[in-house]
Amino acid sequence: MNGRIVGVIGVVLALWMALGRWAFGIGGSLTLWYLPTIALTYSALQLWLGHRLRVTRDRDRRIGRATVVSLVLSWVCALGFGLTVPDLAPGGLASIMGLWTGSALSTEMSIALCNPLGIIAFATAIAALAFSYADARDPRPEEDEYDDGLGSGHSGADQAGSTGMAPHPLA
Repeated sequence: MNGRIVGVIGVVLALWMALGRWAFGIGGSLTLWYLPTIALTYSALQLWLGHRLRVTRDRDRRIGRATVVSLVLSWVCALGFGLTVPDLAPGGLASIMGLWTGSALSTEMSIALCNPLGIIAFATAIAALAFSYADARDPRPEEDEYDDGLGSGHSGADQAGSTGMAPHPLA
């Protein structure tokens, strides 16, 4: 997965979340709140994630399944959030889903769904960022890779008075 592509898709989705209703003619004054809060924060998260994916690739590490699944789930929820988030249109609160169906009940249901979708979009983006940090780390050394300080490469279990445990890495 390319970090630049992730950054571009993330910024496009952030703009969709904040400005998508304007493309359907139902944009309103709530956009002024959505831009600095939702769009800016989601864009920053996605650009940061794109950077971390490039770091992972530059360290010749594999991007894990958890990172990809979290990222895709975040994108799907962001897309759903953009479809369901309301704005103050001339006729009152309106969402894209409510506009498509034309019923007041569907408008209310879409407004009810937008908060969980937005929360899940941000939570899974943060989870993908955390997973990407874990993907870029060096692998943990195995217990038999620890040196006992004697230069012999033995684990120390055969030494007199030894506990048979690997020494603490900070000791």
